Amino acid sequence: MNMHAANAIGISAWKTILGISVASIGWNDAISLLNRMLVERRFTKVSFLNAHNANVASIDAAFADALENFLILPDGVGVDMAAKILYGSPFPANLNGTDFIPGFLQAVSKPLTVGLLGATRRNAEGAATKLAAIAPQHNYIVIHDGYFSPQEEPGVVETIRALRPDILLVAMGVPRQELWIARNLTEKHCTLPIAVGALLDFLSGAVPRAPGWMRRMRLEWLFRLIVEPGRLWRRYIVGNPLFLARVLRQKLVGGGQSR
Repeated sequence: MNMHAANAIGISAWKTILGISVASIGWNDAISLLNRMLVERRFTKVSFLNAHNANVASIDAAFADALENFLILPDGVGVDMAAKILYGSPFPANLNGTDFIPGFLQAVSKPLTVGLLGATRRNAEGAATKLAAIAPQHNYIVIHDGYFSPQEEPGVVETIRALRPDILLVAMGVPRQELWIARNLTEKHCTLPIAVGALLDFLSGAVPRAPGWMRRMRLEWLFRLIVEPGRLWRRYIVGNPLFLARVLRQKLVGGGQSR
């Protein structure tokens, strides 16, 4: 998000990680900020930066360009390590979408319409059921799974426009979900489109979360690697050291000035 837009919505503290500006904001302040965007019906695209996303953005110019127009929140131990290296302190809170989005929905008392787009139909419906149990004040509508064809896409976009949910959770994986939001959605479609990765899979129970003690120790990435080694080994075994190497290069060229 460019600084003019950031100042307009009241964010003054940022940390730039591999060229991506990430809001340096606490949990409660993030909830208040997104709630204000809803009240004002201020169209704001939201995503999260973790080590994997940052690596993808480093080699995918279209993805990096798209993120310029998103409000980016910090996700995970990797970006906290980067913030310590570059700025001397971590982010005020870990705002990973898997925990933050359910927490945000619980915290907002005004009834909202929340659209779900992505994952498999079964997982999306399971996620809607879970969200309805933990934040029952809102109305959850599964719009489509994440496997629609190019021919089906205009109909999906029109369905969103006709519904115009307050929040649209888009779960298509990185970078497809952010690029899809950037290409297809405007204030006519929703207020807060949020790129949520595997959130619907986690909420449905199809993909297990790490035990609480591993999450507290910030080792959920290790649990995910153990559960899905064939899919995730490259992201973590190769990607994490590569991310830190890129951060150190940013440090060496003087890229750690606070904003």
